Amino acid sequence: MTKHLLSFGHGFSARALTPLLLAQGFSIAGTTRSAEKAEALEATGICPLIWPGADIRAELERATHLLISAAPSADGDPVLNVLKDDITKHAPKLEWVGYLSTTGVYGDANGDWVDENSPLKPATKRGQMRVAAEADWRSISSLPLHIFRLAGIYGPGRGPFSKVREGTARRIIKKGQVFSRIHVDDIAQILAASIARPNPGATYNMCDDDPAPPQDVIAHAAELLDMPLPPEVDFETAEMTPMARSFYAESKRVRNDRIKSELGVNLLFPDYRAGLASLLEAERRSGQV
Repeated sequence: MTKHLLSFGHGFSARALTPLLLAQGFSIAGTTRSAEKAEALEATGICPLIWPGADIRAELERATHLLISAAPSADGDPVLNVLKDDITKHAPKLEWVGYLSTTGVYGDANGDWVDENSPLKPATKRGQMRVAAEADWRSISSLPLHIFRLAGIYGPGRGPFSKVREGTARRIIKKGQVFSRIHVDDIAQILAASIARPNPGATYNMCDDDPAPPQDVIAHAAELLDMPLPPEVDFETAEMTPMARSFYAESKRVRNDRIKSELGVNLLFPDYRAGLASLLEAERRSGQV
């Protein structure tokens, strides 16, 4: 039987997974909101679905795998709001369902370590909505659900180099602040490993081995570019958007032992130094710099 992935919100992480599954013979349908993005998806071998709007039931009926990247809102999970009954009643072939959540569900740990068994105590509205969405997905009985809690995502086109080059990067200093992060290619390989070794009900943290202060990452990017260190700015007085400031409300180190012990994953980029070096080398090979 042909494996068929239906991907809701086929964005940055899902696009990284795409070539791994196509190489295994999967067919993939992915939702997007615009005709322009639909054309881009089709060019990568994806059957694009402009949704809301497209009739999804036929795709659900043939889907063996379901990936949900769409973020919840104050109104709840956008997929379940429309399709919960259809997923329950009209998706008989599902072998694996992956929900991409966030490590923000753990809230603030004052820089200490958290793992998948840590209590969920989000400090932001975004984190609270993710906790609610996880619970909503878990409420569907017999669904082969896997929850993936993602740290800060970076990858091609999503790194600190452009801001460093433009002179707009800053090293925001907040005592004790530390973040975990994950390269998008490692997200892809973790998802592929879970698909190959499903364990319904499992939850996995997605992060690298080296939680680090954000100013260290900016500084290392500048060093790689052989450019001056961006200025230090105290968090309390820094001009920041409310969204950017909210990320500093939480400080924690996230453990990733489960992706290794259960899924056999060896991270491609175990720390930000390896990840940034790879991004810069890819830029240079492609002639972008």
